[in-house]
Amino acid sequence: MYEDQTYEAILNRMLERVTNDVDKRAGSIIYDALAPAAAELAQLYIEFDANQNLAYADTATGEYLERRTGEFGINREPATKARRKGLFYASGDMPIDVPVGSWFSINDLDFTAVSKIETGQWVLECETAGVVGNKEFGPLLPNDYIDGLARAELTDVLVPGEDAETDESLRQRYMSAINEQPFGGNVADYKTKIAAINGVGGVKVFPTWNGGGTVKATIIASDFSTPSTTLIDQVQTLIDPEVNSGQGIGLAPIGHKVTITGAQNITINVSATLTLAAGTTIGQVQSDVTEAISDYLLSLRQSWANDTALIVRVAQIESRILTVPGVLDVTNTQLNGAAANVTLTNEQIPVIGTVTLT
Repeated sequence: MYEDQTYEAILNRMLERVTNDVDKRAGSIIYDALAPAAAELAQLYIEFDANQNLAYADTATGEYLERRTGEFGINREPATKARRKGLFYASGDMPIDVPVGSWFSINDLDFTAVSKIETGQWVLECETAGVVGNKEFGPLLPNDYIDGLARAELTDVLVPGEDAETDESLRQRYMSAINEQPFGGNVADYKTKIAAINGVGGVKVFPTWNGGGTVKATIIASDFSTPSTTLIDQVQTLIDPEVNSGQGIGLAPIGHKVTITGAQNITINVSATLTLAAGTTIGQVQSDVTEAISDYLLSLRQSWANDTALIVRVAQIESRILTVPGVLDVTNTQLNGAAANVTLTNEQIPVIGTVTLT
């Protein structure tokens, strides 16, 4: 806004206010007297412009964005801890229970047993908040002696951990709350309440999906995967504990019979013929091509909540394959055995299957 308020522009305006019978050349007394003041004023304009940007939600960042959104009761979501499934066995692969509060480690992460699913299967909570708790899989080491325990394993992500909310996500929630006006069980109200639940990465709401008074909400996990049964049950309990009761026991208004479901995985198998640079083999580019396709499908899943239905496009797959070093051209690309785009329903998300390259 104040880009034209430069040191030179301010100094020239100040010198123009001095009568012409005074020496105003560089090095003169009046010039040397005004120059420091012009420099300070130019710096003041720079800081004023920065501070003005911090006063508005569309340009504010960090603490200043939080203070702005907090005026409307919208606060930054803190980092949350991942909840994972732990499997525990005595010798001979016999399932065994562990004490509540048992402490286990894998690499640099620690997990605590918080509740029992069934014999030998426990919900473990990562002691470190954030997405880091979603990443490790494999053998667990007990930090304390547990009688009879022969083997422990960290498996499924039940409720994904999340990092602290980013500025962009907080800004988007604020703008949505202001513009959509959630109220009394309208679509915006359901989206706001369900999206705020730990582990939920997005939601689609389907009013009157099974007659008057019924609502279906389909969710995706915060790591943009199909949500676990544990997460779906957790959301169902918070929104409408007794499915289709309509009693208003949870967050859903009285008379709303709410069903929570999870987005469904659709496997995308890709095959393509590549033209490679001299000296490059299929084996050298296989992992990079697979990663490029995976990143594309992840971007689709990230936009799922805001799109009516996702389309996996052949052209997009090919364009990403061409970014891989060593790949000169790609032809005969097929998705699930056909040379055509794959159109998903509004409750489906794409996940990578096999990638066959020739």
